[in-house]
Amino acid sequence: MYLEQINGPEDVKKLSGEQLTQLADEMRQALLKRASIHGGHFGPNFGMVEATIALHYVFESPKDKIVFDVSHQTYPHKMLTGRKDAYLYEEHYDDVTGYSSPQESEHDHFTVGHTSTSVSLACGMAKGRDLNGGTGNVIAVIGDGSLSGGEALEGLDFAAELESNLIIVVNDNDMSIAENHGGLYSNLKLLRDTKGQAECNLFRTMGLDYVYVDEGNNVQVLIEAFQSVKDSDKPVVVHIKTLKGKGYAPAEQNKEAWHYNAPFNIETGEALDQPQGEDYSDITAEFLLDKMKKDPAVVAITSATPTVLGFTKDKRDLAGKQFVDVGIAEETAVALASGIAANGGKPVWGVYSTFVQRTYDQIAQDLCINNNAATIVTFWGTVYGMNDVTHLGLYDIPMMANIPNLVYLAPTTKEEYLAMLDWSLEQNEHPVAIRLPGGPVVSDGQKVTKDFSDLNKYEITQKGQKVAVIGLGTFYSLGQSVAKEFEEKTGTKATVINPYYITGIDQDMLENLKKDHDVVITLEDGILDGGFGEKIARFYGDSDMKVLNYGLKKEFLDRYDAAEVVKENRLTREQITEDVMKFV
Repeated sequence: MYLEQINGPEDVKKLSGEQLTQLADEMRQALLKRASIHGGHFGPNFGMVEATIALHYVFESPKDKIVFDVSHQTYPHKMLTGRKDAYLYEEHYDDVTGYSSPQESEHDHFTVGHTSTSVSLACGMAKGRDLNGGTGNVIAVIGDGSLSGGEALEGLDFAAELESNLIIVVNDNDMSIAENHGGLYSNLKLLRDTKGQAECNLFRTMGLDYVYVDEGNNVQVLIEAFQSVKDSDKPVVVHIKTLKGKGYAPAEQNKEAWHYNAPFNIETGEALDQPQGEDYSDITAEFLLDKMKKDPAVVAITSATPTVLGFTKDKRDLAGKQFVDVGIAEETAVALASGIAANGGKPVWGVYSTFVQRTYDQIAQDLCINNNAATIVTFWGTVYGMNDVTHLGLYDIPMMANIPNLVYLAPTTKEEYLAMLDWSLEQNEHPVAIRLPGGPVVSDGQKVTKDFSDLNKYEITQKGQKVAVIGLGTFYSLGQSVAKEFEEKTGTKATVINPYYITGIDQDMLENLKKDHDVVITLEDGILDGGFGEKIARFYGDSDMKVLNYGLKKEFLDRYDAAEVVKENRLTREQITEDVMKFV
């Protein structure tokens, strides 16, 4: 077995052509077994095996610096740079992250999890090399789907200015997470169809040299192509045509579903743990499809993650022109939504919390200054969501809750969410964002009659005294349990409040609490600094009211255990009650 003998790129260079082909087969088998047990990004890695082997055969990493975009295709790279055990042996599967990491290896140069960045990062590395009179190749690897991101195009636009060594490997498998969207993909198709010979060429237009490789899963052909550009004295694009999911039939046939996979049965391709119960994505798709049938002005928008809104291929087909995928372009998604709203449409942009930060400026400038009535639905903004350091869903509250004009809502149940979504689509006064709760869907079956246009009016769901618990969104149920335990310990019923609004405070209610309460507790599923609780604490700053803010401290967490993080931040019922008892 050749893979077992690979301790670094120098070992790849010792293999013959036939042995390199065998190495590729072994790498795919290791990827398949690991993914079936551990889960992870599937299709992008399977398609990049031969290209990764060829890169390390030709170049001299880490002297030659390979910068990967979004890191979805780094598993083969990790295998060949001293981390093979994490892909061969189950007990070592968690030794590495799913993303490039300088903490793991000198062969990784950035921690990267968001897309469209590699060309710009590589331009920076090349410029730094030139400023210091250095040598060596700088190679950016980027997928065709990532080219739709603005930063990727900005990087390509700047690259020619370097007038020195920069090699951009475009891995073209004719897929993003789902299908590609945007005009540049017609040119990529033309280049594939003409084997790179078309006169119209995006990359040459940018002032870059260009090499096309039709057999992007052929190690020997790739080696020849990379050797032809090694030590180039000007920026060049090597455009390689690959097959996403290559080597595993289900992934080749259903590329969208196999972009990322949880553990599965290798023989059948079926997930080992089937989702149980309702899902907010499916709930959203069902609601919006019904709305679309009744109102042609309703449109759902995604930035290359259509299933965040529950819009699988069949549902996208049903929605037709009322579903828009702008590609990996969150900035355009927000600006588009603002424009649609300004001209009478009813747009809903669905986005994972971690990607909101990619378009902060457009939310503030293009949307909120103009006060257009677009809707943003924020998914996985929670400690219980994605837990990689590059994909944390913990910062959307401080970012979004402090933008003027934006109404940011926090439902606690399915019923509240749908009522908020319905209100946001039918009103025309405010840009609205809705932060979905973390964890499983909670449904109480109760009809929601609240008028959400009466802004910043909280609801007292249990009237008590001495202690008031304000539980925002996901943590409303935690607030209920704290109140219950407090009553069991003291015999005193605590007040429980569902605040609904992340962006404002109910001054009248908070003022009234001063009459018969000594302590106010705030609970939020996000970072405390700049968050919801601080607004409450600031209100009571000149009074005798004691305010205890509970949430998460500001830090970059990585591959964390949610239960441990919750406990470390004293966010358990027992810990909160213990704290409250000191002041009662």
